[in-house]
Amino acid sequence: MEKKEIRLWYSEYPAMTDLVPEQQEVVRAAEEASKMAYAPYSGFYVGAAVKLENGTIIKGNNQENAAYPSGICAERVAMWSAMANNSGTRIKCIAIVSVAKKTGDIIPVTPCGSCRQALLEYEILQEKPIQVIMYAKKRRVIVFDSIANLLPMQFDGDVLKGS
Repeated sequence: MEKKEIRLWYSEYPAMTDLVPEQQEVVRAAEEASKMAYAPYSGFYVGAAVKLENGTIIKGNNQENAAYPSGICAERVAMWSAMANNSGTRIKCIAIVSVAKKTGDIIPVTPCGSCRQALLEYEILQEKPIQVIMYAKKRRVIVFDSIANLLPMQFDGDVLKGS
């Protein structure tokens, strides 16, 4: 047996004001989107904003359903909307912001496994990294330079080619 190690690289900033203006813009859009989320069951409001290379920003938010598996995460709403309406335009970054209704605190949130896989698919498709910005007001900002860094040992279409 041989033990191996996986390392994740990311940047952490103490405040949103430490980001460059372009990053701040997409974080603010995600924050706005979180206010329009439909989360009557969990009270966990998530907003995401995708910035395309042409400067367009597409917002998304989580949409819950009483039949929990029928809901959808903010990241996939934003990403799929961007791709459905801007075919061929590359994605520069995605920002994610969450608010817990019970406490009112904005807390840092990372994409769930399904969102990571869906986001990775577009990163592979465009053959260029997509930056991920996770913001938490009064806490910190975490930035990954690539979705691949959020999903080590990822599952991609290459494994299906041999089938």
